[in-house]
Amino acid sequence: MPLVPTQEEQMLRESVYAIASKYGPEYYIKQTAADEPPTALWNELGEKGFLGVNVPEEYDGGGLGMYELAAVGEETAYAGCPLLLMVVSPAIVGSILARHGTHEQKDRWLRGIGTAAMKIAFAITEPDAGSNSHKISTAATKTDSGYVLNGQKYYISGMEDADAVLVVARTSVDEGTGRGRLSLFIVDVDAPGLTRQHIPTAIEAPEKQWTLYFDNVEIGDDRLIGAADQGLKVVFDGLNPERIQAAVMCTGIARYALDKACSYANERVVWGGKKIGSHQGVSHPLAEAKIALEQARVMTQKAAVLYDVGAPGAGEAANIAKYASAEAGIKCLDQAMQTHGGNGVALEYKLSNYWFMVRLLRTAPVSREMILNFVAEHSLGLPRSY
Repeated sequence: MPLVPTQEEQMLRESVYAIASKYGPEYYIKQTAADEPPTALWNELGEKGFLGVNVPEEYDGGGLGMYELAAVGEETAYAGCPLLLMVVSPAIVGSILARHGTHEQKDRWLRGIGTAAMKIAFAITEPDAGSNSHKISTAATKTDSGYVLNGQKYYISGMEDADAVLVVARTSVDEGTGRGRLSLFIVDVDAPGLTRQHIPTAIEAPEKQWTLYFDNVEIGDDRLIGAADQGLKVVFDGLNPERIQAAVMCTGIARYALDKACSYANERVVWGGKKIGSHQGVSHPLAEAKIALEQARVMTQKAAVLYDVGAPGAGEAANIAKYASAEAGIKCLDQAMQTHGGNGVALEYKLSNYWFMVRLLRTAPVSREMILNFVAEHSLGLPRSY
């Protein structure tokens, strides 16, 4: 694990930040207010090859790994432009296709992710299933020519800007346990029978959240990714990258917020001409936030390395990284707002608009409670609690 950044990593980070900072929080806020996706930033990063760094070279990617994609995700967030679709398209779907897609499927979809010309959303969560994927009710029924999808998905990100969506559906039931056996399918966003409804949220981001409805959506056999009924094993090759990318969104926003807090604390003068940063009531909480941030960053880097080498501890590390980064992100942003006093909620200072994004990432894509359940059971060997 490279604790000292290589020259290549440093150059990657600097190049990504140079592009993203040209857009910055002003662009991010403007696109959000206009209900428009961050297309210009996405396209420029994609044209330079940064959004497909984890995709194999033979499919027009950078041939690197999750470690490098995490660096890209963190630097865009650090520039004030966290890209939620990065978590979904290159991280989740790109990883799954790279490991489980056929050559034809990779040529058809992964190549587009490699160039960032194609965006593929991801649909697993449902209103009644939550984190319990065994209870997914969206069903794919086998036909002579393929499958027919029926069901509903909930809180699906970025459908308004996606070309297709990777859907997790139940294809059979284990007679012994009653649990659903899952399979994964790529569905075009304009497929007949697929409709969507916007979910209004407090999150101030260009990407929107959607409820999806599948009403007799017909798909061919070529849309099945991996083996039928083996989708739960397949999907975790995308969920661990999802946790890593969610983590770097948090650490990137945390770095952004701490920079602004420290600049303000070094300039703001009150109480006899002293800068507020000289008071331990201001400096110590910021120092504590910095410590939490660096701990989270190291754990996230470890998770990315373990995933890239296929180590068995990648799942544990990805969960811990996501947990630590969400907590650090909230801590850093909250303390940055507190350091600004009343200005912390003034839109002019561009802090409060990130609050619900960071707060969301404590809950999604997997809640802190489910991570604690995972660590208690799988890391500590304690009895299963659910």
